[in-house]
Amino acid sequence: MVIDGALPLGLIANTAAMLGISIGKLHPEMVGEDVTDASSLLHAGISIYPISMLKGDETLLKELRHKLYEPEFSALTAVDFSDVAQKINVYADYAKKSSETPESGHAYFGIAIFGEKKKVNRLTGMLPLLRS
Repeated sequence: MVIDGALPLGLIANTAAMLGISIGKLHPEMVGEDVTDASSLLHAGISIYPISMLKGDETLLKELRHKLYEPEFSALTAVDFSDVAQKINVYADYAKKSSETPESGHAYFGIAIFGEKKKVNRLTGMLPLLRS
């Protein structure tokens, strides 16, 4: 995940949550089986892959999103979260607003990328970790 490090902490958390839900829906195989602890209590499965939280800015996210539309990266799954989505609470209203907003009108807050590690690293390997 690459998230705009200039966002307020609450919006960073919201962006990560939204991206995680969407990427998990698209790739349910990345969620492991439920586990039981030593007290015989059940814990829901979590991602079997490490998830790096990387820091970007608005310009980098826009450039990254454009690269993800290129044929070279077409096999990767990309999920984005933008101001268009974040400002609206009713999904049908978001769908309508998105259909009326050109790509250039989206300010990306974050992008989750899943797929071949080499290709993901080519896009994100130079980015720093997102830190508080």
